[in-house]
Parts: sequence; C-alpha cells; structure tokens
Amino acid sequence: MTEPISATQPAPPPPAPSTPRQPTRVTLEHSARTTVAALLSLLVASVCRLPETYWAAITTIIVMQSTLGAAWTVSVQRLIGTALGSAAGAFLGWEFGASILAFGAGLLGLGIICTVLKLDRVAYRFAGITLVIVLLIGGPKPFPIIAVHRFIEVTVGIAVALALTAIWPER
Repeated sequence: MTEPISATQPAPPPPAPSTPRQPTRVTLEHSARTTVAALLSLLVASVCRLPETYWAAITTIIVMQSTLGAAWTVSVQRLIGTALGSAAGAFLGWEFGASILAFGAGLLGLGIICTVLKLDRVAYRFAGITLVIVLLIGGPKPFPIIAVHRFIEVTVGIAVALALTAIWPER
C-alpha cells in the first residue's frame, strides 16, 4: 500500500512528454494501401458517373482501418445500415420534406428497426448518418435519387476497400 503524499514529501514528477512515433514500415504500408484504395474508389465512382464521388472515398477510408475479417463483418452491418438510412431518407423526404420532425421520427424509427432486426450499433450509426445526408443535406434532385446515389457511392467504397484488403492484406 502506498503512503499518502504529505506536506514533507515532494509530489511525483509529471509524466514525460510523449515523443512522436517514428514512421514504421507497417504504418507507411497502411498509408499506401489506404491511399490506393481511396483513389480506386474515386475512379470507380467517377466511371459510374456518381455525382458525389467523395462519399465512396470517405467510406473506403473508414473500411480500410480494419483487417479483412473484421472489415467484412462490420461492412455487412454498414451496408445494411446505409440501405436502411437511404430508404428512410427517400421515403421521409418524399412524404414530408427535409424537416427536423421527419428527421427525429426517422432516426428513432431506424433505431427501432435495427433493434427488431437484431443489427448492431454499426448498422444504426450508418443508417443515421445516411439519413442525415439524404434528408438534411439533400440537393437539387428528388430525395429517392439522392438516396440511391448515396447507397451506390457507399457500396462502391465498401467494395473497393474489401477487394483491396483481400488483394493486399495488412501484415
């Protein structure tokens, strides 16, 4: 058991400042893999003539942070959540427009649906994020078109990341 610090005992020294980590082969290779995957997802999304290709790149960067086994499992949840959020955003936007009330009802409804379907929080998180993007950010096109674009862009990002992770696994 340690003695309490008294007025006669000096306080322990502060922790040493952390030193910056030196780049390692693993971190450099991870950076290269992530960059290649993000560029490929942008290329695929561009070839598919998707309007906001950056969603594919963002999704790819998120997925590339996992190993293939972990990425595959969680990516299924991400894809299901994106599909649910896209569908909810399309429906709510079409029926009620971009309103806070529609958003709140949609987010709660997605939580209930994810619970009933026994999906995990990753699915709910992606459903909610996609709902925000489709319903609140929107754009000049009708909500169902925006929803389909978001779903395809995220799917491209997930597919490219999983393919590259399988072809070029992290060591």
